[in-house]
Amino acid sequence: MKISLNWLRRYIDIEETPEAIGEALNLIGFEVESVASMGLAPLEHVIVGEVIEDAAHPNADRLSVAQVITELEGKPHNIVCGAKNYAVGDRVLLALPDAVLPGNFRIKRSRLRGVVSEGMLCSERELGMGDDHAGIMVLKERPALGTPVNEVFAAGDTVFDIDVTANRPDCLSHLGIARELAAYFGLSFSYPETKSSPNDPFRRPHQQLIRTVKAECPENCPHYRAYSISGVKIGPSPSWLREALQALGLRPVNNVVDVTNFVLYELGQPLHAFDADKLNGGEINIRRARPGERLLCLDGRERALQSTMTVIADVSEPVAIGGVMGGLDTEVGEETTDVILESAYFNPSNIRLTSRRLGLSTDASYRFERGVDPQGAEFAALRAIDLILEAAGGELLGPAIVDGEAPLVEKEIALSAEFVFQVLGFRVEPDEIHKMLESLELEVRAQPTEVDQAAWLVGVPSFRLDLERPIDLVEEVMRIYGTDRIPDARVWSPGLLHQDDSLTTFSRSVSSYLVGRHFQECIHYSMRAEEELREWYTHAAADSLGLANPVVSDQTHLRTAVLPGLLDAVRLNQHRRNEPSRLFEIGRVFRERDGVVWEMHSVGFVMVQPPQSSTWLTREAPDFFTALNVVGHLLALAGVERSQMSFEPIQDDNPWQDGHAAQVGGARLGFEAKVGLLNLAMLRRWEIEGTVLAGSLYFALDFLRHDRMPRRFTAFSQYPPTKKDLALVVDASARAGTVRNALAGITEEVVGNAFSVESVKVFDVYLGSGLEEGKKSLAFSLVFRASDRTLTDQVVNDVFTQIQKRIEEETNYTVRK
Repeated sequence: MKISLNWLRRYIDIEETPEAIGEALNLIGFEVESVASMGLAPLEHVIVGEVIEDAAHPNADRLSVAQVITELEGKPHNIVCGAKNYAVGDRVLLALPDAVLPGNFRIKRSRLRGVVSEGMLCSERELGMGDDHAGIMVLKERPALGTPVNEVFAAGDTVFDIDVTANRPDCLSHLGIARELAAYFGLSFSYPETKSSPNDPFRRPHQQLIRTVKAECPENCPHYRAYSISGVKIGPSPSWLREALQALGLRPVNNVVDVTNFVLYELGQPLHAFDADKLNGGEINIRRARPGERLLCLDGRERALQSTMTVIADVSEPVAIGGVMGGLDTEVGEETTDVILESAYFNPSNIRLTSRRLGLSTDASYRFERGVDPQGAEFAALRAIDLILEAAGGELLGPAIVDGEAPLVEKEIALSAEFVFQVLGFRVEPDEIHKMLESLELEVRAQPTEVDQAAWLVGVPSFRLDLERPIDLVEEVMRIYGTDRIPDARVWSPGLLHQDDSLTTFSRSVSSYLVGRHFQECIHYSMRAEEELREWYTHAAADSLGLANPVVSDQTHLRTAVLPGLLDAVRLNQHRRNEPSRLFEIGRVFRERDGVVWEMHSVGFVMVQPPQSSTWLTREAPDFFTALNVVGHLLALAGVERSQMSFEPIQDDNPWQDGHAAQVGGARLGFEAKVGLLNLAMLRRWEIEGTVLAGSLYFALDFLRHDRMPRRFTAFSQYPPTKKDLALVVDASARAGTVRNALAGITEEVVGNAFSVESVKVFDVYLGSGLEEGKKSLAFSLVFRASDRTLTDQVVNDVFTQIQKRIEEETNYTVRK
């Protein structure tokens, strides 16, 4: 927001330099993005003169020689000039020798083509007042001879472009910033005075320009005021008003519209003026837009309205989008004589929704959606009425026609000096705290307690919507006290003994593992397009996970998987001839089950097969088992036991290729993992070259947060292992992983604590003669080892015999002899 220093001086008597003011704004929480100097800088030896004679230069066709006086009976100055836009008798600005013009241009007595020149007649550009340099400045107001230029023109201005945070809508105005600076510098602060009295008994309420105001949607517009002003004369605004708006980069329109803009930037309360003759039926209705309604707005664009939007309407049609922009058909123009002035309070959330759906942000909506002063509508209207009557004439007809009441905002916060000390870490005198709070227009009442005599009950004014808790008041004390005044102290920090959050620990370990396997991490938005959800999950999820107010069209739903974002990254890099072969992402996803939306922690990775890089050394391409191995490690990091990792083939799952992908887990276990080849037809639609192996893991948040036994280091055994091979005849449809898990479980139960089972691995599969039809043979190697001795054949054989016996008794597998 732009703030004019000259404008601020209407409310505070501030003599600080622009540099000091800029520093103060930064210290109290308003970042100054730029500072611009405008208007005329202080200039010495530049005064008003009058041309009494003008003649051609004897030695130059394009120059002339003027005689200029700066006092009635004074000696004229001989001036050589190249401009042609002046005449004898004109009042002009003369820069005398020793004058220094903008750009450090010093004027000297000089000889031009043989004729002495005792100064220079100045143009706008040479004085730093504008870009016009086609001719010299001719002063039509004819100020007195010898008047310094800085007395002819108003003093220059300094404009600060500041960043106001979203929680401080009260400072989206000159009055708000003036209040802050007054508190910081210890200055007195004054509000603009209002003179108009709508309740004056001499008003003519029976001649008001409208009859009624009615809000049909008070939840969107709790308070609305309309004032009737008759007999205005539309024309250019007074110079002070035009200059104030131009300093902020605004274009003056006419005296009535300029007043509403002035009050907006002065008080932060948006106003709107209607041409009363263009309102039909003598009524103002604040209602929701109806199906099919459209409005031609002040910016010349026609907009389709939605039923969620609040409109200001007459008896027949909308005339403004409430709190956002007025309509072109009812604007105040040259023919306007009667004006309806609107001042209202609109629900911030409704204005925010309307502005986003229309893609339209205005000065009014920017303030309403952040929250204007709920009690400020009447004061702003009276201020505007005074200025309209001053600038455009006319008469105020009776009191306002009002619907609803200004929302009542009453808050009191208990605060003590001891609490301030505990938070800040250093002491501020109670009297100073009291003074600083009152300087911000907070009502401070003593409320001593047995524990702390320096305690107060602080009443919060309606314009400070951000103050809710005692800690907020401590922040106010710190801002005004000054962070630059914090005393030096030794900084110490106790060690944090609590464990890291388990989700963070898991994510960190996953990232470390995958980066070690040559994966690169990606981060994407957690919102995706609706079509994607229907392809990757279910239509029910697409209906349940949609955002009520999406910002952009391709981010309308919460994501159900991280893989689509990774495929986007693969496609982008392929199109740009980069060669990412391995990518992963860790983040939150959302699932729908039985109408309930669940948040889950997800890990996803992709491997482009084969690697796209061309190199002299050919490496083995990743395959399904490469991806399966990665998933196994990731599940182990999450605490999933090997016995729980029984993978089943994926069938009829659109993102995955049938027969080339598998899954494990489910809602009952608290985790799920899918791994394998992604659907080739889908990849072609994604415009991705080659094939892609992927893994996608989902964990319930509670599953990752439950307590686990920490891993402990076990010393390596110094003794040799003992290996036994075992072949089992199983159904041809049996999965090796399932059989392996069953065998490993029985083996560990038989061995117990006698020694350790180091591994159970499949090393051979046989189908052919010697086996019944529909059967196959799986061969396993079992490795045993003891930490304190070398295992004897007798001990291992006894265990091996028991394992075979239990397999025959407890499973449908047969030991192959």
